[in-house]
Amino acid sequence: MKKLIVITLTLFTLVSFKPDKPAYRLLDAEGKQVKYEKMLDALQEADVVFFGEQHDNPIAHWLQLEITKDLYVRKDGKIILGAEMFEADNQLILNEYMEGKITASSFEKEARLWPNYKTDYKPLVQFAKDSGLYFVATNVPRRYASVVYKQGLDTLQYFSAEARAYMAPLPIAYDSTVSCYADLMTEMKAQGHSNANLPKSQALKDATMAYQISLNKPDDQLFIHYNGSYHSDNKESIIWHLNRYKPGLKIVTITTVLQKDIDTLSVENQHLADFIVLVPEDMTRTN
Repeated sequence: MKKLIVITLTLFTLVSFKPDKPAYRLLDAEGKQVKYEKMLDALQEADVVFFGEQHDNPIAHWLQLEITKDLYVRKDGKIILGAEMFEADNQLILNEYMEGKITASSFEKEARLWPNYKTDYKPLVQFAKDSGLYFVATNVPRRYASVVYKQGLDTLQYFSAEARAYMAPLPIAYDSTVSCYADLMTEMKAQGHSNANLPKSQALKDATMAYQISLNKPDDQLFIHYNGSYHSDNKESIIWHLNRYKPGLKIVTITTVLQKDIDTLSVENQHLADFIVLVPEDMTRTN
């Protein structure tokens, strides 16, 4: 009788309570679920890890911080960080803040920080600061990307040597047939406002981020780079340029994908990266 009561209560519990709603699913390239620790095993063996985010997605930002903390432990502190969200001409200001030479308020006032810095990127910067890690401002100053968008890549040669120090070496490699750039043009044409210089301005950003990674990647340290998913999906964009500057690196990628249904990864989202963070599309945004 007692056994029957236990079985009945167990069945009642299973029927009465639905499983928790997942905030995300962690998948491999083909859409199979993978354990977090298994992903960490792969990440720690890489030379460079790219975490592609949706800029306003809180799950991606939380995972960036958690992965960074865990890799810091696994690699005995031998990691270096870099991000699209910081521009190369702000490296001095970033260094001064990380070294405790200027206050957080001075840094946040003088650096051209993204609107969601305090919620989404400050925790990473603070972890790096507290842990004595170097943080690389990898992106090209946006004013130069804007010039390319308006006038093309050739105009960069007319800038001073001081200005060109914040860019990848000229001439910037550009191949309009690379999928990330070709698809961007196709999308623009479909929207009726195509500008052949837009993918070129993206190439300047990609090349500069790749170049900064190649310059700052110590042989014995793991480089973790945070960027919008466009810049590392399909191992193109930044990675296409990085393979030119520093071939032979072992690169592992993560991307963030939004779907209405997160039970199954859609075919078009498969193989975007080595690991896929699948998030409900109605997830709260951070800016």
